[in-house]
Amino acid sequence: MTEINTLTQFLSTANTQFQVYDLGRRVQHIDMVAFQQIENLATPYPYPLQGHAQFAVVFWDKSMQHYIWFLKLPLCEQGKLMAAPRTQFIKMVVEALGRNPAQVLTEQEQEKLANHPFAFKPSAEKLAVFNALVRKQLGLPASPQYEFAYQYLSQQHDADKWQQVGYQGLADICVNASNLDHLQHLKAGFDFAAPEVKIALCQQLEHLYIDESLADIIYQTGLKATTEEKVYYLRALASRPQLAIAFIGQLAEQQQLSDEVLIAIAGRNWNTLKDDPTRSLYLEALAKQPQGFFNQVFADIVAIPSLRTEMLKALRDPNRSPQLSAAIGGLFKVTKA
Repeated sequence: MTEINTLTQFLSTANTQFQVYDLGRRVQHIDMVAFQQIENLATPYPYPLQGHAQFAVVFWDKSMQHYIWFLKLPLCEQGKLMAAPRTQFIKMVVEALGRNPAQVLTEQEQEKLANHPFAFKPSAEKLAVFNALVRKQLGLPASPQYEFAYQYLSQQHDADKWQQVGYQGLADICVNASNLDHLQHLKAGFDFAAPEVKIALCQQLEHLYIDESLADIIYQTGLKATTEEKVYYLRALASRPQLAIAFIGQLAEQQQLSDEVLIAIAGRNWNTLKDDPTRSLYLEALAKQPQGFFNQVFADIVAIPSLRTEMLKALRDPNRSPQLSAAIGGLFKVTKA
């Protein structure tokens, strides 16, 4: 019998269909060919977060009953999955399920499988957009919260009824923003909705590729938002790096590149750091933070494969400030230790 070493092998052998979504930095689909290369340790995980890959595996059988595993697996220094934990999880699954991942388990067996050391619980915001994406992928109806969210954004309810609007309902609408009706209501929502709903929409849209007209509205609304709210609008522009770069420039002019904003850029808007002036601006602001904060954030960013070369090059930039040079020196001291 063929030895099973990867999730792809296990789920394929069981004749199930499956999809994989990153749930670390942004909720986004991972191409199946790319995931196979990741599992075979041939390529780094594309969206590492604090030294781990955080992703969801959704699989279903002929009955269309679907199952979900939320997995958090450690990465090596090269950004690849560590072989031992990956193999340990596969072994545990095979022992619990045999070769049928859809088999019926007792309550005790389900609890044991759910509480393994590689499980994690996504935030409510990520879970909402993930559920909406999966429902769309499988052709399932929207959640029960959809109807009220739609009514609220189409102004069938007063703006002060915002407490009755659920994350899941907003996520259902955001995920289906290619529908012009939904898009128009989303755009209108940034005009009339309560601030709490606008922020919740930003928390969903930060994971999705958004229409240019909607992105423009988010940008303009974000510029007029309170200092505390601006970070949510910046994150919502994650799929539109050029607008995010402009927004970061505005925040820099207003001296609002706070630690919260710097974390948001690293976690959601990392693509803006491919832009040389923005990367320089970011690192200079990061250098003004405590050394431990600088070290942690820099280590997290440099681990992203698409940014690694640019970030390492920035360490040797002869035009960096004395403050940034000192922060880099502090980073090297920790690295050598």
